[in-house]
Amino acid sequence: MLTRIFRTLTFVLACLLASNSVLAADKPFRIGTLAPKNSLYHRQLLEVGEAWRAAQGGNAKYVVFPDGSQGGEAELARRMRIGQLQGALLSVVGLNEIEPSISALQSMPLLFKSWEEVDYVREKMRPAMEKKFLDKGFIVLAWGDAGWVRFFSKEPVFRPDDFKKMKFFSFAGEREQQEIMKSLGYTPVPLETADILPAIQTGMINVVPSTPYFALATQVFNTAPNMLEINWAPVVGAFVVTQKAWDDMTPAGQQALKAAGEKAGVLIRNKARQEVEEAVDAMKKRGLTVNKPNAEQLREWNDLAEKLYPRIRGNLVPAETFDEVFKHLKAYRAGKK
Repeated sequence: MLTRIFRTLTFVLACLLASNSVLAADKPFRIGTLAPKNSLYHRQLLEVGEAWRAAQGGNAKYVVFPDGSQGGEAELARRMRIGQLQGALLSVVGLNEIEPSISALQSMPLLFKSWEEVDYVREKMRPAMEKKFLDKGFIVLAWGDAGWVRFFSKEPVFRPDDFKKMKFFSFAGEREQQEIMKSLGYTPVPLETADILPAIQTGMINVVPSTPYFALATQVFNTAPNMLEINWAPVVGAFVVTQKAWDDMTPAGQQALKAAGEKAGVLIRNKARQEVEEAVDAMKKRGLTVNKPNAEQLREWNDLAEKLYPRIRGNLVPAETFDEVFKHLKAYRAGKK
């Protein structure tokens, strides 16, 4: 009698597990991003999805939501936490909602002098950084970047003080950065990325810190046709998925997603850096004016960065991580000498 009951329970459990597997297979794997549709970043996410679906098998579905259609970066992080999204391609703005130490790669102006320095510091910090994300319930599949931040404005600007009479776009979630800007005499206007173009067209803002690629893709440069040619900071990002979504995959699906993500990260980094100058050239042909600061003006920008570092340390960037970046940079530059 007991043997028959045990067999019945085993059969019911097996049926339930099979049913759950079918439901999991039918549930779409949803990815959000602010990247424009058909951009390099969107195309790479789609390629990653094709590799994953082939390995995952069954009725695996993979959907990418580009153009910020699922909200700003802070909202994408929130949607992943509550299970509405299983992954996202985020810049540091969104990644900071998960792990604040990531800000060290993007929030320290005029610190990095080349992409080689960015790569060196990122790779040195990568294992510990990925462990921090894992502890928060997220798997980092790829690291990428999108070019250097430059300032696009309605009027030509050369000096830091020139910006004090203007209104800056600022990401809505970056409250600490906004307070620092205000303390130095600047006027940040917190907005979501989707609001940039109408805001600059109506005069709500007149300066947009942006990569050239984004300024071209969104046509911001048509209303803000002046670009200050300084590499203010690199825009760094990552493709992350929730650990829950990862654990629900087959081993083959996990392996394919990891391999395809790593490949996409390398391609994005290489291609995005190339597209920075291509985007500037394309905008120049359509009326963009590139304003290059002279030696004296550049010193003023470097002086501003030096004033910012003590305010950034311990506020925008955890003090320990801030110091670690400087340590790695010092080692890299010493090696180059």
